[in-house]
Parts: sequence; structure tokens; C-alpha cells
Amino acid sequence: MKLIILDRDGVINHDSPDFIKSPAEWQAIPGSLEAIARLNQAGYRVVVASNQSGIAREYFDMSILNAIHQKMHLLAQQVGATIDAIFFCPHAAADSCDCRKPKPGMFAEISKRYQVSLKGVPTVGDSLRDLQAGFVSGCVPYLVLTGKGEKTHSTGGLPPGTMVFPDLAAMVNHLLKTGAAPALHVVN
Repeated sequence: MKLIILDRDGVINHDSPDFIKSPAEWQAIPGSLEAIARLNQAGYRVVVASNQSGIAREYFDMSILNAIHQKMHLLAQQVGATIDAIFFCPHAAADSCDCRKPKPGMFAEISKRYQVSLKGVPTVGDSLRDLQAGFVSGCVPYLVLTGKGEKTHSTGGLPPGTMVFPDLAAMVNHLLKTGAAPALHVVN
């Protein structure tokens, strides 16, 4: 089974410093859903792993988060894309849970659910914590420069071997053409 793990905000959809608090605020980054469709066509199961502390902060509740995800699924389906599963952490940073990235709890749950090792599985994020959670779980980290990606890239400290791409569509193009390998920048 081929698996890829994507962050949501800043990778699939535009991010907001004020959180994505409603389906109306969820807007796909151009080309991201089509990139997911290309992954599906190449045999990848696409899984989302997302911190959603807006629940703990009471910016939105589970019914709103479900409605946001329903919109994402529907828009993905309209371009022939399927998101296999969504894992999320509803906790705030102060809760010290194991599921909030950069901790690897969500990745451990993905591994358990799919009964696979995550060694070599691509993971795509726009923040350092996305990449760290994947890296310690054995994933190959990919940074996209959308969302918080530009800031993350300029700050540095990326996990070894992190490959950098302008957006999810470019990362997927590269992955499907080469199966991996060099990108815009490889951090050692």
C-alpha cells in the first residue's frame, strides 16, 4: 500500500492566523485537490493529520469541524480526489497531549489504523511541527512554501533530508515523476 500524510491548513487549503472556523472560510489552495486526485490515480491513499486547537479554544465545535471536512471531501470528489481519512488533535498546546504535532501520536495512530510502518512514507507540511512529527515517525518530510511554509523555510532547523517545494501540486508532480529525490532544496 502506498500512503501519504498531509497537513491540512497551509497545505491543502489556505491558512488563517485567526483559524479556519467555518466551511465558508475553508478555501482550497489552487491545484491542491487536483494533486490529491493525481496521488489517488497513482495508487496512494491520502491521509490528513491536522492540529485543530480551535476546538479546545472554543473557536468552533465538532459539528463545525465536521462541516469543514465535509466541504473538503465534497470539493475533492468534484475533481476526482479521495481523502481516505482525517486524523486531528483537538487539544491546545497547554494540554500536553501526545497527539498534538510535533509529538508523534497522530502518526502512531495512522500507523496502527493502516497496520503499516511509516518508514519512508512521505509527509507534507508547512510548519516545523508537521515535519518533526513525521520525521520522528520515520516519514520522509516535505515542506511546502504555502501557508506558513515560507516562514518555516527561512527560520531553518528543518529535519534532515527535508525537501522543499512551492506547493502541494509541485511536490506531487515531483513525487510521481521520480518516486522521491531532489527538490528545490534538501536540508542535511
